[in-house]
Amino acid sequence: MEAPAGGAFRVMLRMQIKPGVEQEFERTWLEVGDSVTSHPANLGQWLARSEEEGVYYIVSDWVDEPRFREFETSDRHLTHRQKLHPYRSGGSMTTMRVVAHLPGSAG
Repeated sequence: MEAPAGGAFRVMLRMQIKPGVEQEFERTWLEVGDSVTSHPANLGQWLARSEEEGVYYIVSDWVDEPRFREFETSDRHLTHRQKLHPYRSGGSMTTMRVVAHLPGSAG
């Protein structure tokens, strides 16, 4: 599924992971990730480890905000969060609209 003409709706989570469980968190994220990416409105999801100790960013693109909000309030999302929550010591979420994309030469 391609991003709509108006741009994808992007969700970015910053997660602070408890010390010593980073590898287990990464493994669990991979195991439960399809609960997000199998949603028909999801365009993809990325997990990135920051240079800051124990900090990860999860970026998820959606076809639009209403479909993301539908997912966000679903039982599927609640189950997903419950599996990842034990690893967190803090975090935040921000949302945005992708307004432009310039593909790189390697892409």
